[in-house]
Amino acid sequence: MPKVKYVEKTIWEKEGVKVKFKKDGKDVRGDASLPTNYISQKATKNSANVTFLKNKLHKQFPGYDFDVENAEKNKQRGNTLLGNVRDTFLEETE
Repeated sequence: MPKVKYVEKTIWEKEGVKVKFKKDGKDVRGDASLPTNYISQKATKNSANVTFLKNKLHKQFPGYDFDVENAEKNKQRGNTLLGNVRDTFLEETE
């Protein structure tokens, strides 16, 4: 059973955005176990919004909520495009 920290890293590697697992409004500890790792064939499209990604994650990890963060660790609103969130990480390395 993978740890939350490892699953968050897998999501970052596949999706290019930082995701934090939440339960009952609180961050889930990184050493907590999850039943499976994040399974996705490819990254979600840049034209999809944060809500779309959260819904995708809810299907795989029921019972959890998620915060999607930009490079400055700011929580992103649901209507923010994933492409715009990903761009914040690119700007950081330029």
